[in-house]
Amino acid sequence: MIKRQFLKGLGALALAMTAGLSAPLAQAAEGFPDKPITIVVPFPPGGSTDLLARKIGESLAASLGQPVVVENRGGAGGTVGANYVAKSDPDGYTLLMGVTGSNAISAALRDDLPYNPVTDFAPVSIVISSPLALVVNADSAFQSVGDVITYAKENPDTFTHGTPGVGTSMHMAGELFALDSGTTLVHVPYKGSAAALQDLLGGRIDAMFGDILVTSEYIEAGRLRALGVTGTQEHYLLKGVPTIAEAGLPGYAAVSWQGLFAPAGTPDDVLATLYGAIEAALQTEDLQALFRERGFLVEGMDPATSKAFIADEVAKWTKVVDAAGLKQ
Repeated sequence: MIKRQFLKGLGALALAMTAGLSAPLAQAAEGFPDKPITIVVPFPPGGSTDLLARKIGESLAASLGQPVVVENRGGAGGTVGANYVAKSDPDGYTLLMGVTGSNAISAALRDDLPYNPVTDFAPVSIVISSPLALVVNADSAFQSVGDVITYAKENPDTFTHGTPGVGTSMHMAGELFALDSGTTLVHVPYKGSAAALQDLLGGRIDAMFGDILVTSEYIEAGRLRALGVTGTQEHYLLKGVPTIAEAGLPGYAAVSWQGLFAPAGTPDDVLATLYGAIEAALQTEDLQALFRERGFLVEGMDPATSKAFIADEVAKWTKVVDAAGLKQ
């Protein structure tokens, strides 16, 4: 299970910052770091992954006493940058800000992936996660997750859900929903989330597994109805909305996540030093504010927990891809 941590109060923050900045970094690997560290973002500048990497980089630089440079290496859904880091020297100086797609779903979708997300990386930490919301038009007859499952079972291949494209987290959340519920849903891919959202608001598709930060505005305005969230507990932006597991599909969970990865073979003491700096970074007011603004949930998993989590994610999405016949 993913460890969830909602944002802490400012009083607790001050105490956590003090502990985080002293204890973990006292165990620093001898001589590391003694030169600049590079964080590779496998996407162009300006997105949420890029912003998260830059914010974390600033905090790591302050904690570790060395510059942290963010380098954008976009392409092929994040796999170009991921492959670059996987093939880099395992010394802790070249890191990847990996995401669900580059470090889990791509392995399930592609036979030709030039790296293995489980064996070619040494995770430092799964830093944050972002559940989605199953939403329908406010005028829809669907009032609950149970309504969707019942309708989809009685009317196969008629319930439509829009996504930004094949293999995206929104698409995979829908495929996992279909697999776990024993239903068949109609996937309607768009050239972006905005187009899918507009068709949902216009009543041209039945539902979407949407970004909580974006859909919450329409839910509050009374234009969309949230039936459930894809995470393992209530989200702070959607108070009162149950998880999909609670609402009728036990065991269901699908989240997007972002984390820091080193190449496989990176020494454990170097990973521990980096993780200590991440722990401290996650307690800073600057990052806490970013998480609130973006609807992120703090994870902060340690290297061992992160490694087990990645293995579980790859196995889960491989099962979903095989069942849906999505292998590329």
